[in-house]
Amino acid sequence: MTVLVISGTGTGVGKTVVTAAIAALAKADGRRVAVLKPAQTGVADGEPGDLADVRRLAGDVTTRELRRYPDPLSPEAAARRSGIAPVTPAEAANAAGELDQSHDLVLVEGAGGLLVRFDPGGGTLADVAWSLGSLVLVVAEAGLGTLNATALTAEVATRRGLNVAGVLIGAWPPEPDLAARSNLEDLPVAAGAPLLGALSAGIGQAGPEEFLAEARRGLSPWFGGEFDPECFAKGESAQK
Repeated sequence: MTVLVISGTGTGVGKTVVTAAIAALAKADGRRVAVLKPAQTGVADGEPGDLADVRRLAGDVTTRELRRYPDPLSPEAAARRSGIAPVTPAEAANAAGELDQSHDLVLVEGAGGLLVRFDPGGGTLADVAWSLGSLVLVVAEAGLGTLNATALTAEVATRRGLNVAGVLIGAWPPEPDLAARSNLEDLPVAAGAPLLGALSAGIGQAGPEEFLAEARRGLSPWFGGEFDPECFAKGESAQK
């Protein structure tokens, strides 16, 4: 697949860091990478948003933001309050298709979860993925409560005819508790898809070289990384 849609199970789960990590590995492999952010919320004009973080971490990749809203709300609510036109799924899918023509990999990063509304018509990231026929990557939290959110996201995706390629942990804690360690086995079951990575918490503050090394360690060979879920789980259990 040349277009991947990246959704979180909610807000603040590490979508941008996961997106940057996938982009960094693909770029290091010589691929032409583009990252599309259909709607950026909670950031004023002139301030750095998620795509600035992607460029800082992944390097010289193409980035495109369709709409920016200052209020930290869902894209639909933020558009309504600002008076700025909302982003529609068709607009987002068309932009991804245009980028796909000149790039080897296009990453579409959502805002919040899979069903967060983009427009008054109820358009969501799920509709964008369906229009593109692309695989969906689910970024989840590590600890207690993540299984329900992951299962709900995966079930909705499946009911809407989408294919979930895998689940990734956006921020693996330096001292994981029992729930986090247990979830290494249970998250793939909840998602109905393999665990494709676990990125260390805090790597979004790393420099490009360190970030690339962490991305390689934390992402599956599916992305060009070295992450093995069984070995990772055994290593974490052995430390406790």
